[in-house]
Order: sequence, then C-alpha cells, then structure tokens
Amino acid sequence: MTTNIAHIAAPDASEYAPYYGQYISLVKGGDVLRALEDQIPATSALLERLSDQQADYRYAPGKWSIKEVLGHLTDTERIMSYRALRMARGDQKPLAGFEQDDYVRAAEFGHRTLAGLLEEFNAVRRATLALFQNLEPEAWTRRGIANEKEVTVRALAYIIAGHELHHRKILQEKYLARAAGA
Repeated sequence: MTTNIAHIAAPDASEYAPYYGQYISLVKGGDVLRALEDQIPATSALLERLSDQQADYRYAPGKWSIKEVLGHLTDTERIMSYRALRMARGDQKPLAGFEQDDYVRAAEFGHRTLAGLLEEFNAVRRATLALFQNLEPEAWTRRGIANEKEVTVRALAYIIAGHELHHRKILQEKYLARAAGA
C-alpha cells in the first residue's frame, strides 16, 4: 500500500447518515484498506465456482439474482468511490442519490456471464483501492453532501467495505446453499 497514513480509523457517527452505520459496523479490525483488499479474493472464491445458471438463482420471487447482487455491488461501489473522489478533491457541490432497483433493472445483469461480472467487480475494487491508497491524510476527513446527507471520505471507504460484507453474508445465507442445487 502506498497510502500516506498507516491506519484509517473508523468514522464516528457524525461522519455519515445513521442508515450507513449497519455497514460501517461490519468492518472489523480498523484497517479499511486491508478489508477492501481482502474482499477481492474472498468474493471471487465465494462466487467463481457457480455456473451461470446457478448465478441466475433468486431465493424468492422479486429478489435479485446472484448476478444482480454482484452487479449491484459493483454499481454502488462506483458511485460511492466517485463521491469519495469528489469530496477528497474538495468539491463541495451536493451529489444526487440513486435508486438501486432502477439501476439493477436497467443493467440487465442476467444477460452477462458471472465470470464477466466478477472481473468487473475486481477491476472496480482495484480502482477504488488505488484512489484510497493514495489520498493525503487531510483528504480522509473532508466532508460533502450526497443524497442530501453529509458524509466524509473516510466514511465512504468504510461504507463500501461494509456494503460488500453485508451482501456477502446474504449471499452465503440465502443464496449459495440453495443455488448449488440449481
């Protein structure tokens, strides 16, 4: 890692909207950069053994497929890292929110291969890491407005990592045992 700071402390509750606490609390050990790095092989190992047919599995009507969950993770990370970039660079313009269900519908992830979706997730994660690893110390505490809520760059890094952990747990508990039989 080339970051200028050895440790990026977890954000305090004043740095993000309460909703995001559920994600931030999942990041253990206090090293968000390590967590983000470790998620690349962990997510790949979890999903790469599935066939495309298995990855189209939905655990209930109206729920996303495994491919859609992975696509959602990638889209959300792109948006959150873009927010982090803008804020880290001192941009104070408020940033709009996004509707995750609309993004998933429009993306048609079911037409793609799981291998392609994993490759894209990994590429986006490597880009996210490159951004965070090269921030100056003062950039981590810069604030901005996204979706009408104040947030810091540091909180966005933790949200990205925690969001992946949240969905990985759902994949393990609600999808994978059943999808393996599909």
